[in-house]
Amino acid sequence: MFPGRHFPPRKHHRREDVNETIRAREVRAVFPDGTAEIMPTSVALRKAQELGLDLVLIAPTAVPPVAKAVDYGHYQYEQKKKQQEAKKKQHVVQVKELKFRPNTDDHDYDFKKNHAIRFLKEGNRVKAVVQFRGREIAHSDLGRKLLMRFAEDLAAYGSVEGVPRLEGRAAHILISPVKASAAKPPKQSPAAG
Repeated sequence: MFPGRHFPPRKHHRREDVNETIRAREVRAVFPDGTAEIMPTSVALRKAQELGLDLVLIAPTAVPPVAKAVDYGHYQYEQKKKQQEAKKKQHVVQVKELKFRPNTDDHDYDFKKNHAIRFLKEGNRVKAVVQFRGREIAHSDLGRKLLMRFAEDLAAYGSVEGVPRLEGRAAHILISPVKASAAKPPKQSPAAG
């Protein structure tokens, strides 16, 4: 394509923990029938191949390293499945933003408060922002009062991080969810009574 432009040849990616690529002299070989014994890697590999399986390094840092005789394709599939399950169980905390105006009426306020309660129950943080337009900035105290009222109404569901801060033409406050264990009072043991 371009004269004089040479690329290095691609390296073939070989796994260092399967069959002949295992570098340890001896391994603790685990076989499907449940037996586990320490043997030279070549002997363990031969025994695994006789069973029609691959020798896979499970714990390379153990002394001696632990290798298991399994079907490598099936092993990879199981590992991927485990990773996906672990990912599903993770909860990523998001910051949900609710915007107000200094003269937000009660119905809109209640509507947004209910959204904030739902967000906090789901374990997300809530950022309440009061936007000022034009000359409304002269009444920044109204925005601060609104945020303080909002924080007090959500005290049962979340804890406020700091005080309302005014940045530019907006004031904001951050509310974190209350942990489930912190919301419940500690149980007393029956012997204490």
